[in-house]
Amino acid sequence: MSEFRIGQAAELLGMSPDTVRRLADSGQLATRRTEGGHRVVDGLALARFLAEHTGQTEAGAIVGQSARNRFSGIVTRVVKDTVAAQVELQAGPYRVVSLMTAEAVDELGLEPGMLAIAAVKATQVVVEVPQAR
Repeated sequence: MSEFRIGQAAELLGMSPDTVRRLADSGQLATRRTEGGHRVVDGLALARFLAEHTGQTEAGAIVGQSARNRFSGIVTRVVKDTVAAQVELQAGPYRVVSLMTAEAVDELGLEPGMLAIAAVKATQVVVEVPQAR
């Protein structure tokens, strides 16, 4: 199973490392200590936390920035039948859903709690800038 250092978890959650530590201290996010004393977050626990808290925090105001086409995140859900699969990835405040073959899921070993990168290719991308207040 995947484990993430506090800084990695913070990046994936779109939070500061101090906020992740506070979540852990309050019992909202399960962590454990390594032999060296470092705190790590279990990938499955992080995926559950992301799935439960999706949309509850508002992304910071972004002005004049276009997103890149690669999103690092945590796999939060995999639904698979004999031919097709749906994989959900939480990348910061964004939920990315991919439809792929079940064979691809098996080959990649995709499961909730693991780190994955969604590479997005589109023929048209709309970029919006929020109105200045």
